Amino acid sequence: MPFPRGKKPTVIAGSKIPKLNGKVAEKQQEEGPQVKRSSSPPHGAPKKRTAFVDITNAHKVQICLPGRKKEPVKKTAKKTSSNSSSVSAKNQANLKKSSSVSSEGTTAEKEERKAGGEEEEAQRDAAAPVEELVAAAAPPAGRQLPAHLQRPQIPEEFDIDSGNVDDCCMTPEYAKEIFDYLKQREEKFVLRDYMPQQPSLNPGMRAILIDWLVEVQENFELNHETLYLAVKMTDHYLSLTPVNRENLQLIGSTTMLIASKFEERSPPCVDDFLYICDDAYQREELISMEAGILQTLGFDISIPIPYRFLRRYAKCVSAGMDTLTLARYVCEMSLQEMELVPERGSLLASACLLIALVTKDLGGWSPILRFHSGYQPADLAPVVRKLHAMLSAPPDDKLGAVRSKYSHKVFFEVASLPVVDIDILEKALSQ
Repeated sequence: MPFPRGKKPTVIAGSKIPKLNGKVAEKQQEEGPQVKRSSSPPHGAPKKRTAFVDITNAHKVQICLPGRKKEPVKKTAKKTSSNSSSVSAKNQANLKKSSSVSSEGTTAEKEERKAGGEEEEAQRDAAAPVEELVAAAAPPAGRQLPAHLQRPQIPEEFDIDSGNVDDCCMTPEYAKEIFDYLKQREEKFVLRDYMPQQPSLNPGMRAILIDWLVEVQENFELNHETLYLAVKMTDHYLSLTPVNRENLQLIGSTTMLIASKFEERSPPCVDDFLYICDDAYQREELISMEAGILQTLGFDISIPIPYRFLRRYAKCVSAGMDTLTLARYVCEMSLQEMELVPERGSLLASACLLIALVTKDLGGWSPILRFHSGYQPADLAPVVRKLHAMLSAPPDDKLGAVRSKYSHKVFFEVASLPVVDIDILEKALSQ
């Protein structure tokens, strides 16, 4: 029976241990308690190459530096009487050869010193070109880096990331550059009103779908980024492909599945989305729709969403959680408006935050917000007016998911707050 791997077999009292053969025992007595294995590999076998010196034999290793004479290794005499005769015979043979070796010792030492000196010179010659290349690659003291390699200069009064220096997950060194890149990237995903090319759909059907996706996000406890990304993918797909109204819910479920895979740590499975659709679609239909949406979008689903910009701009003014939640409520309500689909995410987030700041009487669009967002109050005016009209409109009974969600105490009941007067907003926009 083989022994378990990693464990040595234990000898049990009374067990039979096979005795050694007589010849083998005599041989072991002659050679001593330890038998030295041959270090030479078998014929035809590759040579072994170790990365580190064996620690057990470290006392036998001698490091030879260039230009230094090797010192002979002192050998310890064996104490066993059986090996003393063989050792003495070897010593006598070495004494006979010592006379011939001593005459050649001086020349060997000279050759060794000469070889060591040549090796040092070769090392210096090899290091010289490397030093010259490093010196040539280094830019002169007065020369500046190209514009695309220079870090953006942030004034001290506008620096909002220096407090996160110790947190590597926040990447404070690149935060400004990351959001500048997202702001440039959203130019690629600017949409237009695509309803004229959808004969089977209308803005009301789209609003009902978005309202249902809000319920899905809340029931599955998904991130808000997942909801916003699903809505963006739905709009981009509808802007490129005419669809029937019967497949509208299938498209929304599939985009939510894709967004969950993109944003969530543990996304819901396919069966979960089939269940929330009340088994109106087959598994093969959802998987086929997933492949079709990804191919239509060119697998480019990293779309900048307004929710990320909203959190970034709220940090600029150290907005409280209640103010940020109010801005999130306005931004989530805007997802249902077809009129706001063509607006850029950064501009929409800025307008939502301005409404929240004015509602909470926390000031207007301050200089630090102008610096990080790149928008002036005049740029926000058209979007702010559209959002105010949306909030002032009477609620629709068919579209109550967002209002019901933000009427909860967890969200500070921001949906029940009175809408700010338009004159106060106009005054903040004129500053």
